[in-house]
Amino acid sequence: QVQLVESGGGLVQPGGSLRLSCATSGFDFSDFWMYWAREVPVKGLEWVSGVNSYGSNTYYEDSVKGRFTISREDANGTLFLQMNSLKSEDTGVYWCAKGSSPRTGRFPGPSYSHRGQGTLVTVSS
Repeated sequence: QVQLVESGGGLVQPGGSLRLSCATSGFDFSDFWMYWAREVPVKGLEWVSGVNSYGSNTYYEDSVKGRFTISREDANGTLFLQMNSLKSEDTGVYWCAKGSSPRTGRFPGPSYSHRGQGTLVTVSS
């Protein structure tokens, strides 16, 4: 069955960096758009970033542009989110999601079929 498992979260000081990973299995990873979302206090759910199938195009929510980089490693079905210059407002639970249909997707407001459990990112001094 489809599985997505995030890792890499933790506590980091403002200005620091973290790299999140999402290990997947159970589907043809390269065929699907993939996404990162976060659940943050007060604001709720935010779609942070997306990447199309095969990784030729990437998309970012405005507040993370220039600081976050999404990437994918199709050979082993892994999605990444490199987060630099972290701010307190980046604190939240980050989870990865699989697009709902092969080779189609949109950002923001994607349609997804599966998501991981999430990993907590805390940005605090």
